[in-house]
Amino acid sequence: MGFTPLDYGILFGYLIGVTVLGSWFGKFQKDTRDYFLGDRNLPWSAVCFSVVATETSTLTFISIPGVAYLTNLNFLQLTFGYLIGRIIISFVFLPAYYKGELSTAYEFLGNRFGLRMRNFSSVIFQITRLLADGVRLFATAIPLSVITGWSYPVSIAIIGILTIIYTYFGGIRAVVWIDVIQMVIYLGGAIIAGIFLLNNLPGGWQDMIAVARPENKFQLFNFSFGSSWKEFFTGGYNFITSIIGGMFLSMASHGTDQLIVQRLLTCNNLKNSQKALITSGVLVIFQFALFLVLGLMLYAFFQGQSVGQGSGFVTSSDEIFPKFIVEALPAGLSGIIIAGVFAAAMSTLSGSLNSLASSSMLDIYKSRFGKNNTPQKDLFISRIITTIWGIVFIGGAMLFKDKNNPVVELGLAIASFTYGGLLGTFLLGIFFKNIKENTALIAQWSAIFFMTWIIGAKGIAQYAIIGINVLAFIWIFIKLYDRREQIVMTILLVVIVSLIQYAEPIKFFWPWYVFIGCLVTIGVGIILALFTKSFHAVRYKGR
Repeated sequence: MGFTPLDYGILFGYLIGVTVLGSWFGKFQKDTRDYFLGDRNLPWSAVCFSVVATETSTLTFISIPGVAYLTNLNFLQLTFGYLIGRIIISFVFLPAYYKGELSTAYEFLGNRFGLRMRNFSSVIFQITRLLADGVRLFATAIPLSVITGWSYPVSIAIIGILTIIYTYFGGIRAVVWIDVIQMVIYLGGAIIAGIFLLNNLPGGWQDMIAVARPENKFQLFNFSFGSSWKEFFTGGYNFITSIIGGMFLSMASHGTDQLIVQRLLTCNNLKNSQKALITSGVLVIFQFALFLVLGLMLYAFFQGQSVGQGSGFVTSSDEIFPKFIVEALPAGLSGIIIAGVFAAAMSTLSGSLNSLASSSMLDIYKSRFGKNNTPQKDLFISRIITTIWGIVFIGGAMLFKDKNNPVVELGLAIASFTYGGLLGTFLLGIFFKNIKENTALIAQWSAIFFMTWIIGAKGIAQYAIIGINVLAFIWIFIKLYDRREQIVMTILLVVIVSLIQYAEPIKFFWPWYVFIGCLVTIGVGIILALFTKSFHAVRYKGR
């Protein structure tokens, strides 16, 4: 049916409205505590919805239906692992964060290990968010480009600039409350699409079942672990892979990533923060189920047409839902649902901008250069940093070109690249009270570097990653005063570079990445501590 003037009016009315409303929240701000933490008085229910909206993003909205269209409901198994991970975070990580007036997740590492660990982990977080959310912003350009015919760079710039404006003025309070509105919009849009799909199948729900059941698309649990260990670790969403992978990914993303931790710290006490996080896990299960079932409805609606180059249908599974929205929905409904796509995108991007600004400001700038600043100067600098990160995001998103793989898997795989090292470092800090800063730094660095081999980066990306890790090696190495630590770190560098250059990577399905990285971090940390005899008592500054 095409995108009508009414649809354009609804879409651009929404974009302008949410930008103005988000900017309005800025009038309540006095300092960085307001700008980054909402004065720690936001209701837990709003924080819960904000967490769900932030992790949803455009990846979920357009890519998860495509995953179900191509496969089945196995992806939903991950969400049960997500819930388990959040329960662990609530009773292991959050109490540690609420022992002091922490402003970022990495302040905990600073208190536990030292300033260098806080700075290093903060930079790792910033690089991860830039890459992972660059994919998310790129994903937003897919439906906008389909609708308007604009190029990806133009589409990315429009959504990026509008989000920068309301995040610049409104801070975390605007981010959270706009998230609540945007969650209602994108879920409402998904439900409307589902109702329309069922109404346009002659037999409704029964038609969908008749088309999807012969293809085994209703399979939720996959207890087939393959005929070998290789198949078990590479063969897709089996039950064990999904539960362990989902649990460790959730522990990392919601327990160590400032994007989510920042929201949890806006609650006024530990109990409310725990309620927000655990409830969000339950909501995510239902939300993913909704988007996966939408994929089955689309499969029935399009009669299971093949996807790929030369198919005559779509070249990527990520284009299926946008194609339906633009071509099949009547005037007005397309505008509402595409507004939902942008709601999901702006929610994640605004949260990323504010969390990156808080990490840059509080973990790096404030801890070293801005100790004597006035609250007003800190607030001004925080907004400037927000703008800079927004510009970097727009430029970074324009670099992504891969449309052959579902972007939700690409985004999660990028995040998994560094999450294991971060999660392992937090676990070392919480459970191994006698690990020193240098030991933890070497462990985290080695795990992240090792994952470049496991993931198997090639070409220019491979050399860029090696270069970044060598720079990190130098930064850590020059502060090592124990010769045994220097020897171990040098050996690790040589071994990992040799693996990357000369050995084929051991293949794992992406949900295993965080688990592997975490295991390497803890293993290297313990072995190095024993080797250097650094398992001596240290004062836990967080107490």
